[in-house]
Amino acid sequence: MRVMVLVKATEDSEKGFLPTPEAKEAMEAMGTFNDELRNAGILLDADGLKPSSQGKRVAFDGSRRTVIDGPFAETRELVAGFWLWEVKDMDEAVAWVKRCPNPMPGPSEIEIRPLYEMADWQ
Repeated sequence: MRVMVLVKATEDSEKGFLPTPEAKEAMEAMGTFNDELRNAGILLDADGLKPSSQGKRVAFDGSRRTVIDGPFAETRELVAGFWLWEVKDMDEAVAWVKRCPNPMPGPSEIEIRPLYEMADWQ
């Protein structure tokens, strides 16, 4: 099963990456974790996202399109980064997330969402 593992944004992540010694140490720990995922054959893709201030949204209403410039409100609803994993089941995904270093300074959340597969549509 494929899952998308979403690192939820925080006020800190919305400020952008600051190359402090603590941030560099956290990035190294995350790199080691990514290596473990890769070596286990689970990691399909991963990346961090720049702050929403550098993003845009496109709102759809029938044939009308409206472009909305960031930053976006409700930081807790934003995504700061993601992984795409191939795991045997949700329990395995949860077990890997529990091993993950804290992705943010202070409290943070990671959300795990299964992807639709062709078998789901049959």
